[in-house]
Amino acid sequence: MSVVAMITAGGSGSRMHQSIPKQFLMVQERPVIIYTLEAFQRHPEVDAICVSCLEGWFNVLEAYAEQFNITKLKYIVPGGETGQASIMNGLTELEKHYAPDDIVIIHDGNRPMLMPEIISDSLRVMRKYGNAVAVIPCAEVIMETEDGFISSASHQREKLRRTQTPHTFYLKDICRLHRKALEAGITNSAAACMLMEKFGEHVHFSVGSEKNLKLTTLDDIDIFKALLNTERSAWLK
Repeated sequence: MSVVAMITAGGSGSRMHQSIPKQFLMVQERPVIIYTLEAFQRHPEVDAICVSCLEGWFNVLEAYAEQFNITKLKYIVPGGETGQASIMNGLTELEKHYAPDDIVIIHDGNRPMLMPEIISDSLRVMRKYGNAVAVIPCAEVIMETEDGFISSASHQREKLRRTQTPHTFYLKDICRLHRKALEAGITNSAAACMLMEKFGEHVHFSVGSEKNLKLTTLDDIDIFKALLNTERSAWLK
């Protein structure tokens, strides 16, 4: 049974207001996407990598993969108009090469601080329950608002979880889920956990991390740089 990582890197990063996509921004002399790919390159259970890449950047990605020895990168497909479309493009390519019972780990290309234990736990939970979505607890009070300015409702944070990627499935199951979404007219929902909820399926949680942050704003880049330069003190348990 093969394990394939499917990385989404089709976004333009407009919220960072930079001239190049966020996944190709250089941080400590390497692009963000390479940090993400290295996490899967180094993991012993991952056999291959597919990237859904922003069109016009295929050659750049291939060059970086060669420079940084990402030998598991086997497939590059065009990104779509939405995250959901980018994932479907990748899944369609993987169906040409892998069996229905092979495993797909879907991960955001702009989550570069992915630790090996998160990948391992995602695979463990998926093999036990049939799917896995990385989550972390909510440490803050969550308020509900209609207009972005006023709230009169809150939610019990003990009952809430913040989802991240990776999302891990059997290839046949995640393809079925995405095709079911398209048949229902859903075209802009990249999060598999939301699709599963929509169709009444159970989501099983695997371990996430606060460090597994998604780089969306310039503040996130600053945090990423700080994390790269920080080692946990030896006395902390």
